[in-house]
Order: sequence, then structure tokens, then C-alpha cells
Amino acid sequence: MKITTKMGTFLAAVFLTFTVEADVVLKDNSEILGNWKLYAEAAKLNGEKKEVSVQWDFRPNGVLQTKAIDSFGRTKTFEVALKYSVEDGVIKKQSTPGREKYESCRVIEKSGSDMILKCTYLFFFLSK
Repeated sequence: MKITTKMGTFLAAVFLTFTVEADVVLKDNSEILGNWKLYAEAAKLNGEKKEVSVQWDFRPNGVLQTKAIDSFGRTKTFEVALKYSVEDGVIKKQSTPGREKYESCRVIEKSGSDMILKCTYLFFFLSK
């Protein structure tokens, strides 16, 4: 009886650990509209973060206006408009300007003015 109880407690703890990291399901784009500062990206959620300086502006017309700031480059800033939409609770954003190829980005965490996205290859860390 003790073994069954301990095994049940262990399985419940494992189940709760996985449910804590459940994705945030967006109802529509109103939950992400506005300016966001993309300050870091990483290959793994808890992996090493690479600092970046990019502004993302989710506009109500389905345009994601991005502005990257590169203090070491020749151009200093790079701006591009990408298409995006929210479908089935997930952000679908254009991978490359001018191409109709999209990647899915799930909201892993959204609390207050912070948001973490899991896109095809990277995790993006944003703040308002």
C-alpha cells in the first residue's frame, strides 16, 4: 500500500511539473498588440541567452514591424515589415520578407509586461 501511495504521489508531481509549463493560448492578436522589446534569444528555454536589441511592433492590421539595432554594423538599424496572424492560439509570422513561408510561435509564458515565445528554432524573450 505504501509503495502504491508513493508511486501515485511521484506521478502526480511529474504531471504537475509538465502542466506548469503549458503554453498560453492567445484568443486573438489583441493580447500581443503594441511595442515589444526583444532583448534575448536562446536555442533552449533554460539555455544560454544571446543579447539582442530588436523592437517588435505588433500592429492591428496584421503587420509585425521589426527594427533591429546594431551598434557595430554599417547601417546601425535594419527595419522590415512581416505579416503575422493569431490562429488556434498561436502566432503565425512570416519567416522571410517577400516570401509566403510562415513559422509558428507559441507563447510559452506571458506575465505582466514579459513574454517568452517558442518559434521554430529559437526562444524569444520580450518585454513591453
